[in-house]
Amino acid sequence: MKYVNATAILPEELILEIQKYIQGETLYIPKPEANYRKWGTRSGGRKMIDQRNTSIRCKFRDGVSISQLAEEYFLSIETIKKIVYSK
Repeated sequence: MKYVNATAILPEELILEIQKYIQGETLYIPKPEANYRKWGTRSGGRKMIDQRNTSIRCKFRDGVSISQLAEEYFLSIETIKKIVYSK
């Protein structure tokens, strides 16, 4: 988030209208909900974790134990349980 002076981007009529409600203060204007992205969708991190979790579930179904999976993926046993028992 960066600071932008309203006079640099908004029309004067809109600034006059906003000044009826707030003056000389910092105002945060959030993005529209349609512009929000889930964590990791832009960087590819989400896709990588989904692939890892799919691999863990497949290995678990093939008989690899939870403790072996925890060691192989450097995750805690509780995290592996959450992955393999989630839907």
